[in-house]
Amino acid sequence: MGRLVMKFGGTSVANIDRIRNVARHVKREVDAGHDVAVVVSAMAGKTNELVEWCRDASPMHDAREYDAVVASGEQITAGLLAIVLQGLGIQARSWQGWQIPIRTSDAHASARILEIDGSELINRFKERKEVAVVAGFQGIYPHTGRITTLGRGGSDTSAVAIAAAIHADRCDIYTDVDGVYTTDPRVVPKARRLDKIAFEDMLELASQGAKVLQVRSVELGMVHNMPVFVRSSFDKPEDIDPRGTPPGTLICSEEEIMENHVVTGIAFSKDEAQISVRQIQDKPGVAAAIFGPLADANINVDMIVQNVSEDGATTDLTFTVPASDYTRARDTITGAKARIGYARLDSATDVAKVSVIGSGMRSHAGVAAQAFAALAGRNINIRAITTSEIKFSVLIDAAYTELAVRTLHTLYGLDQV
Repeated sequence: MGRLVMKFGGTSVANIDRIRNVARHVKREVDAGHDVAVVVSAMAGKTNELVEWCRDASPMHDAREYDAVVASGEQITAGLLAIVLQGLGIQARSWQGWQIPIRTSDAHASARILEIDGSELINRFKERKEVAVVAGFQGIYPHTGRITTLGRGGSDTSAVAIAAAIHADRCDIYTDVDGVYTTDPRVVPKARRLDKIAFEDMLELASQGAKVLQVRSVELGMVHNMPVFVRSSFDKPEDIDPRGTPPGTLICSEEEIMENHVVTGIAFSKDEAQISVRQIQDKPGVAAAIFGPLADANINVDMIVQNVSEDGATTDLTFTVPASDYTRARDTITGAKARIGYARLDSATDVAKVSVIGSGMRSHAGVAAQAFAALAGRNINIRAITTSEIKFSVLIDAAYTELAVRTLHTLYGLDQV
């Protein structure tokens, strides 16, 4: 007997039949004697529909009202699942974020969780063995009493935060894949599912383009040392032994992983744009003149490369931004031209970032050099490089993305045996 949080994404609750399937998964764990809290997303496609309704109503809509609208998708799912569970004879009730409460910042549409009071859920476990069905992705800003949402993918974050608040043994993230793979199996058919992955490695994979989990949910898991288990909701509930270990990937602390591979996985993102500021004065304050306005415009900058100045007079500076922010970033730099003092602005949107991730890099030299040689052997030109202790990323032409990923996946021995 233990305490679990089970989170189900949009494809897992896309219609009533799938909600019934989710209910059978929940019943399996309840019958095994576990206390269970369930966190649900909106039905697949529903949030996009609600967002479009807001935009149609007014392109410049109030973010507080936007949150009130888009939070309703999860509320519907939570209520429907509670109804189905009750029909199976399980004591259950739905909860909206504000009812628990999940207290957040006031950054509507991208709020951060500040505090969760899990005492009422824990009391109901003890007194009634009641399943809590929680609407994910939402909370409340306590000073105004307004509903807030956590940004796209925020139900993952809700689930891990609730797991920490109720002292759960584990947080199970049910999705349409059966775990975390060494890379996207649609690109590399030989990609293999990982049984375990360290929080740090998963954090890098998620932030560099892997779509399995939202980055903030991994951060929360690491901060609270909350084991997160990624598994498929499409496995038949009746075929799973709740006391056994089903197929999936456990995200946990590095100490729990017996054998650390040099490279854990390869992530990639085609959602990149490159901007190069040419012939800027090589003097203190120029970088601040470029990146200050971008920060003020809430544009995240990723890879940054500055050329060495031969004459001590001018240099070039290249950086990447999300493709969705490309136009704003270019216009921001153009608007600050007088302050920056550059000669030319070059840009490209047909680029991709490929990242190699692994905690084992800490103790192995030459890992990046192997990749550079392998990519050169495939005539793949590298536009920019960034490195950290457990990751390096290269910026390449988007047309070569899949070739680069397959080449590196094989190079580091990640192909399925």
